[in-house]
Amino acid sequence: MKNAFLAVLLMTPLLGLLSTMVVSNRMAFFADSLGHGAFTGIAVGVLMGFVSPLISLVVFSVLFAWFVTYIKHKSRASMDTVIGVFSSTAIAVGLMLMTYGGSFQKFSSYLIGDLLSIVPEDLAALAVVFIAVFLLWIWIFNRLLVLSINASFAKSRGIRAVQVESVFAAALAVVVAVSIQWVGILIINSMLVLPAAAARNVTNDVKHYHLVSVGIALVSGVSGLILSYFLNTAAGATIVVIASAVFFCTLWLKPYFMK
Repeated sequence: MKNAFLAVLLMTPLLGLLSTMVVSNRMAFFADSLGHGAFTGIAVGVLMGFVSPLISLVVFSVLFAWFVTYIKHKSRASMDTVIGVFSSTAIAVGLMLMTYGGSFQKFSSYLIGDLLSIVPEDLAALAVVFIAVFLLWIWIFNRLLVLSINASFAKSRGIRAVQVESVFAAALAVVVAVSIQWVGILIINSMLVLPAAAARNVTNDVKHYHLVSVGIALVSGVSGLILSYFLNTAAGATIVVIASAVFFCTLWLKPYFMK
């Protein structure tokens, strides 16, 4: 529980922070596809004999994110079509590889996650990712914000959309990869959407939007972990249920904050 609590303190603020741009840039479907791509990364890592599938998970997730971003800017097909094709292909390939020889059961924990399985080495990796993403966010935030408002204006200001979106996609992929074995493939997308979606209901400016999103993610993580302990339920799922409850509360309060 101590390791799980420390992981929540490191992981949820990152998810809440990245969630703001996922929602603002309408990338919820893209975030969901990263989970599917990570599924294949796990399978590839196991087949290649890696001691820890985390290496192949991170590498494959980043390459998957970059490829989807590249195709998005080069293809004439709509974004949801491009993501749908890659997402469905990734999950199908992952399932095929994982069920090869009837060995899927040992990978089923990745679907729902196991927050209590975190060890000190995992916490060190999370701490490194936390610092790296935070520093990256300071550098890329203004560019992402302008892109989310108006792509044409961003281009006129010399902002390279493909480059900026590729960096953001890579950061998103890394966070998803290191979180997925504890949060779970089935619900990782929820934590990249719900905090910012809830914050958007009750905020009117960028600063408060980010602060409230991070706060909601952190409160949901801590309260969900504590509640899962007493109810003996999956921690990741319980955290998402709390975040969902917060979203519906803010949706009800929206008329009072948006006057």
